[in-house]
Amino acid sequence: MEKEQFDQFKYQNEYKRQNYDRMELLVPKGEKAVIKEAAKAEGKSVNEFVYTAVKNKLSQMSQTHVLN
Repeated sequence: MEKEQFDQFKYQNEYKRQNYDRMELLVPKGEKAVIKEAAKAEGKSVNEFVYTAVKNKLSQMSQTHVLN
């Protein structure tokens, strides 16, 4: 009987599925490139750049009691 080979791609997908929620972000044509360049300028991935921006905005809103 052959031993099943470890599937790294399957493992990573399963980990992400269990630990993260997915969101789709639609932006007007051309804005994707602008966002990618801004993220690169800060040394971040696009995901990290967008997530940080959202977290900052949520923090601001929380401080002004908009979310509470």
